[in-house]
Parts: sequence; C-alpha cells; structure tokens
Amino acid sequence: MKYVRDQERLNQFGRRLRQVRQAKGFTQESLAAAADLELSQIGRIERGAINTSLSTVFILARALQLDVRELFNFSAGGEPEI
Repeated sequence: MKYVRDQERLNQFGRRLRQVRQAKGFTQESLAAAADLELSQIGRIERGAINTSLSTVFILARALQLDVRELFNFSAGGEPEI
C-alpha cells in the first residue's frame, strides 16, 4: 500500500486546530504546555507541515477540553465550522 499525504486535509486540520485554540483562549504556548507537547509541534500542525499522529490529536482534544470529533468538524467546502 502506497503512503499518500493529503496536504489539503492537513491544512484543513491545522486551520481547525488554530480556530478552536483561539476560540478557547489558548496561545500556541499555553496549548503546548497543557498538552505537554513542543511549541514547535503545535505550529507545524497548524501550518499543515506535519501529519500528526492520532494519539497527538487525542492529546490536543483533551487539552482543549473538547470531543476529538470537534477537531474534524469541516463543512462541505473544506473550511472548518464552529
């Protein structure tokens, strides 16, 4: 099976993470601290520069105090919904 990197989905996820983080009043620094992740990792995820692991997605959801499904809440047009 060939590995395929879906850059648009990574970008959408990154935009959604940024949107939720800001709506909840977190800075990248405070989210990194709450999730026990590197600050640079938060930035790379938000820019769509890395294909983060599923376990990291669950860690981020827990730190943001939301259901993990909320991080994947995208409209048909590809833009995240609040």
